[in-house]
Amino acid sequence: MNEQLIRGLFYKGLLKKNDYSPETEKCIFNTLKGLKNKKTTENKPGMLLGKIQSGKTKTFIGITGLAFDNNYDIAIVLTKGTKALTRQTYERLKEEFSSFQAHDKIQIYDIMNLPDNLIQYELNQKLIFIVKKEIHNLRRLHKAFFEQYPLLQNRKILLIDDEADFASVGFLKTKKEAHEMRVIAGEIDQFRKKVDDISFLQVTATPYSLYLQPEHLKIDGSIQDFQPVKPSFTELVPVSDGYIGGEYYFEESTRKQSIASYLYEAIPPHELAILKKPDRRRFKLEEALTSKRIESLRTAILQFIVDGIIRRLQQRQMSKRGKKYSFIVHTEQAKAAHEWQETIVIEMKRKLQQMAAEQPLVLYKLIKPLYVNLKKSLERIKGEIPTLQDVEYETYFYLQNDYVLVTKVNSEKEISELLDDKGQLKLRAPLNIFIGGQILDRGITVQNLIGFYYGRNPRTFQQDTVLQHSRMFGYRLKKDLAVTRFYTTLEIYQIMKKIHEFDTSLRESFKKKSHERGVVFIRRDEDEKRVPCNPNKILLSILKIRTLNIVATYCVL
Repeated sequence: MNEQLIRGLFYKGLLKKNDYSPETEKCIFNTLKGLKNKKTTENKPGMLLGKIQSGKTKTFIGITGLAFDNNYDIAIVLTKGTKALTRQTYERLKEEFSSFQAHDKIQIYDIMNLPDNLIQYELNQKLIFIVKKEIHNLRRLHKAFFEQYPLLQNRKILLIDDEADFASVGFLKTKKEAHEMRVIAGEIDQFRKKVDDISFLQVTATPYSLYLQPEHLKIDGSIQDFQPVKPSFTELVPVSDGYIGGEYYFEESTRKQSIASYLYEAIPPHELAILKKPDRRRFKLEEALTSKRIESLRTAILQFIVDGIIRRLQQRQMSKRGKKYSFIVHTEQAKAAHEWQETIVIEMKRKLQQMAAEQPLVLYKLIKPLYVNLKKSLERIKGEIPTLQDVEYETYFYLQNDYVLVTKVNSEKEISELLDDKGQLKLRAPLNIFIGGQILDRGITVQNLIGFYYGRNPRTFQQDTVLQHSRMFGYRLKKDLAVTRFYTTLEIYQIMKKIHEFDTSLRESFKKKSHERGVVFIRRDEDEKRVPCNPNKILLSILKIRTLNIVATYCVL
């Protein structure tokens, strides 16, 4: 079967709204053709492979619209198991399909807020369900399809697994849990087996665990009824001009004539240790503005303030409203560490405010070298450069009028309160410093990010996790890039560079179609510092346990 796809009401409306590039349109059409023509099954879904913050959501929304024009009735979008990402996805889909919803062509529901009294008029419309990959959400989905509204199970369904390598496959850590499938994966499996006509599309930027799964699962010598998820076909999300990713951070940054050469600032490893927990033998809080033990963090915070002020001054000179900017500190998972870091940064801010009021000349001496450093990269793009005097005055003003907000983000309750009406992290002040861990990584959009202080330093780096931490990737204005800075240790930077090289090799294999013969997408790591993903995401069958210490295998697809 190779039927012609129809550009109907939904796709034409989305195309007008989003102005898809020819490359993106090709990706959208090829993906839906693959879903319709290759008969994806529960263990052979289609794969939409993008880069971090590269437009994967926009692309799968286009695929959804095209699917609705071509006989699909329902789309189910599985999101990472956080309220923040679920809300972000829900708000995005509502906004994209708003005109269709206003004319009763489509209904969009968070599965946990699905009404109990839907009528035939509503059920006959196109339907989108957003489902968090969490047991109560998935059981609510089962109830909706198999108890409340059983006619839904006979409709043509498109199942989109966003962040597909997260909580969709794999096994848990403990000995007891190792003998059971993940409850979440089991619920998804059961759902897709019980409906009549369903196509599967997985969306991710880090597909390593999906390509490393075994064909069969044996537990205590017996084969369990579990079907691993391996892609039937893969489509690459095209990257448009303006996307900033690993190429910029780890390749272009080596070219001295590029503004990217000013991007990276090394921090000493001992500083990360100080940021883990209070220890007055190593660092005293009252020395937040003077101690050399946290000099890099202090410089990064001050540089961010100067950077943001310069960009806002440039916008003012062009009679534009000043944008709000963000900075992330991400070094630890532990909440206690976040609280300590918040305490340090707030004390820095307090002392800077005091200095602005009482010792402006001392503050000037701190600002001047940062301005001089920044001026070099600004000159490369030949843009307007505010005077040192203007930057100095604005710095005093911003500090004295409390234009800098420090926020700790490390729980679902907190991040839900911090989301804007689009489900993105809300920028409440002109300059926003976010301190947190895992909850700031996968999928959450942080707008106008111009500073990233990164220090996650595990014994073994998981390639997929590190890439998902890279919130500094995405579409960026060139003028913002001129003031953007990335802070981490040299060791972490080198590991991230190597991970970028491995990831690039994988994508090149797909571009050349070599994956149809099998693809070597990750390589041996001699120093055993990198693995492709959490070993618990895959079950090692023919791979020996010693392969946990490599980041490579040959995977026949």
